[in-house]
Amino acid sequence: MKIAIYPGSFDPITNGHLNIINRGAKLFDKLYIVLSNNLSKQGFFSIDERLELTKAVVSHLKNVEVIVSENKLTVDFAKELNATVILRGLRAVTDFEFEFTMAMTNSKLNDQIETVFLTADNEHMYLSSSMVKEVAKFKGNISEFVPPVIACAVMKKIDENL
Repeated sequence: MKIAIYPGSFDPITNGHLNIINRGAKLFDKLYIVLSNNLSKQGFFSIDERLELTKAVVSHLKNVEVIVSENKLTVDFAKELNATVILRGLRAVTDFEFEFTMAMTNSKLNDQIETVFLTADNEHMYLSSSMVKEVAKFKGNISEFVPPVIACAVMKKIDENL
């Protein structure tokens, strides 16, 4: 059984993330979406909110499970889940340097776990959670960037914080 993890903060999950998840679900027998906190960024949604929202938008994928990892190295968590692959999405060339460095570090930490990169479809190449939040904060339309349930949650969160 080929098991992969797709780690990230997913704060919030976007159509670009979902593009990678849908394609990853076809490549692997089991795909874990592993939510974590990005220590270099202030969180928008709590980890529990992200868990609930992410589960809602991937519920149709029977071989995908959403879980939380806090305070663990990605390769260590992958090993606990019997995953042999870390799935990562690439948008633009600027992503490559960071992702390549991370992949090489993970390989040094555990050479039994491979990193596989999927490039985002053209329509999602520019998309990021940060961009979605920025557009939403200025009351821009984010409906093309995220599923409807996510758009509603983002706008509600912004309204609560005004």
